[in-house]
Amino acid sequence: MENDNKLNRAKKKVEAMKGFYIHLSVYIVINAFILVNVYMRTLGDGESFWKFSTFFTPIFWGIGVVFHAAHVFNYNPFFGKNWEERQIQKYIDKDQREAEKFK
Repeated sequence: MENDNKLNRAKKKVEAMKGFYIHLSVYIVINAFILVNVYMRTLGDGESFWKFSTFFTPIFWGIGVVFHAAHVFNYNPFFGKNWEERQIQKYIDKDQREAEKFK
């Protein structure tokens, strides 16, 4: 029973990683295509390539890719394992101080 549970969790983790790598690959290919096309167009038109609208899609889609990676690889800089441990220790210490008051 426990081995089946571990196997299912491992399969879900691998599927999540596979989904992320597919997302990352599509991001790279599509944005490279977009940027090359915009660059080629700006050469002919005489427009500036280096403007915000050129990089709008890669920037905001990139933010989505970063959040996808954070979710898949369990990275949370704000509420990570260390934060949880510090909060638990804080409440343990508080309870101990309150208990010592009543002794």
